[in-house]
Amino acid sequence: MKPTLSALAVAALALVTGFGQAVAAEPDPALVQVVESRSEADRARDGDRHPVETLTFFQVKPGMTVAETLPGGGWYTRILANYLGSEGTLYGVNYVDRMWPMFSFATEEFIERQLKASAAFPGKVEEFTDNGISAKGFTFNTFPPEAAGTVDRVLMIRSLHNLNRFEASAGTRSQALAAVRAMLKEDGLVGVVQHRLPESQPEEGADGSRGYLKQSDVVAMFEAAGFELVASSEINANPKDQPGANDSVWRLPPSLRVDGDDPEQRAAMQAIGESDRMTLLFRKGA
Repeated sequence: MKPTLSALAVAALALVTGFGQAVAAEPDPALVQVVESRSEADRARDGDRHPVETLTFFQVKPGMTVAETLPGGGWYTRILANYLGSEGTLYGVNYVDRMWPMFSFATEEFIERQLKASAAFPGKVEEFTDNGISAKGFTFNTFPPEAAGTVDRVLMIRSLHNLNRFEASAGTRSQALAAVRAMLKEDGLVGVVQHRLPESQPEEGADGSRGYLKQSDVVAMFEAAGFELVASSEINANPKDQPGANDSVWRLPPSLRVDGDDPEQRAAMQAIGESDRMTLLFRKGA
């Protein structure tokens, strides 16, 4: 069956026309084909992550220059590398090197692996496609000068909470958003997908340390960094995810970090599914 955008997504997309961007209310068949041609394991998560709808909302097109932040294992990289095509460019943008030791769980092996991720990114892209797409990896503070002002889309998919988590102590979010702004073309857009904490929750624990951020806080931080909100969507909403005061996002799939590996608790978390997420689109302000 051909995927279609939800009514909410179409309505949100219509808001983007205000500054002259082309809007497609229906997904690009080429994007649908790329998504459907992936492995069964990757496609198993599409019902939670909605890649066709999300990339359509972000107005990603073949031939664009796209920066994917914190590409990790490559779930979205596989889609982007094949969809952008031979005329496209894909950057993998990782956290700054000094950030990795800040995680309480960080081992020497973990840190070393993360420090090598940027250099390994082009090789990973070559594993995902042979279409000849240009690919390069770097960190938020090492992006090449020639990349400045050349990026059509920056995608910050589930990468913002850790940047905010260490903002007070290390300024990581401010530095990253300044780098994002510098990378973008004048008409470039930033697409954000982020675990969402209900606005009614107390501010304590809303800093990203549990994986969650409030949508109002995300909008405020982007506005402070010189961006304007273009549109929001409920594409990746999940009303079943109602975290308690001490709940982290990692209790849910795919992490399923539950106390004592309790099978009943695991089943309950699997029934919720992946997190409730905001989906936001920003442009550079004047």
